[in-house]
Amino acid sequence: MKKNSKIVCLGGGNGMPHAVLPSLKKYPVKISVISATLDTGSSAGRLRQGFKTGISFGDIRRAALALSEADVKTKSEFAYRDWDGHVMANVFCTAIMAATGSQEAAVQGLKTKLKVPEKHEILPVTLDDANICAVLENGQTIVGETNIDVPKHNGNLKIKEVYLEPKAKAYSKALKAIEEADVITIGPGDLYSSLAQILLVEGIPQAFKKSKAKKVYICNLMQKHGETDHFMVQDFVAQIEKLLGSHLDFVIYNKTKPDTQRMVSHKKEHPELLDMVENRTSDQRFIEADLITSSGPIAHDPDKLAKIILSLT
Repeated sequence: MKKNSKIVCLGGGNGMPHAVLPSLKKYPVKISVISATLDTGSSAGRLRQGFKTGISFGDIRRAALALSEADVKTKSEFAYRDWDGHVMANVFCTAIMAATGSQEAAVQGLKTKLKVPEKHEILPVTLDDANICAVLENGQTIVGETNIDVPKHNGNLKIKEVYLEPKAKAYSKALKAIEEADVITIGPGDLYSSLAQILLVEGIPQAFKKSKAKKVYICNLMQKHGETDHFMVQDFVAQIEKLLGSHLDFVIYNKTKPDTQRMVSHKKEHPELLDMVENRTSDQRFIEADLITSSGPIAHDPDKLAKIILSLT
């Protein structure tokens, strides 16, 4: 491991913040999180639309909580969800935005309250107001992150194309972080409703091509209905590289299958998740490892992931 490495982590939802950040922050590295910002549902999306903040703060909140060094009580208060489904951290950021007109002030205010170490950055991928759109194989267009994430349409129809409407430009500090990075990780996270909205932002693919960092994709553990039905590892990689317009240096994927009862229990809680993702290629860039936690819900083990990521620095 190279000391003081600069690691950029791209992602959103519960994937990357829970899988990568908790253990990575224990090492002497600088972490720059580039968060998705185009939520349209749940607390973050409703506040974004209701208060015209341009960006949503949900994934920024998740990253801040993962990197936080605040006490348990403070973190619990900011993670609290009220009777109307609003998370206090989202309300806090929205209030600062409403008072100052500054999205950056909202993010910095949250970092300060949650005592995120100054060396780490939490960066929205864009400050622009846009929506992700998906074109299905029958020509139908689905508008908005939440409608892709939880399909009201026929989820058996494949997604053929995704784009942002209107187009959005990358936040300058996000581009600078990519330029200076030693390692860039992408994911884990929902391919189209989470990761694509980052990779489609103007300037991000171009910054990737210029960056000398090692580009690492962390593959999802399971397929998801409506987005990645029947996908294998190489299918995820093909789509990520298509969005980037360039090749990845490494792909980290899980090789372990949980026992049947554990899988049944997990799918009861998450019926949208299908089978475990498998690999059918001998591509030397692909790193296979036992990545799942030893018990409980099927999830990436942050300690296992951190060690592999740091071995690449």
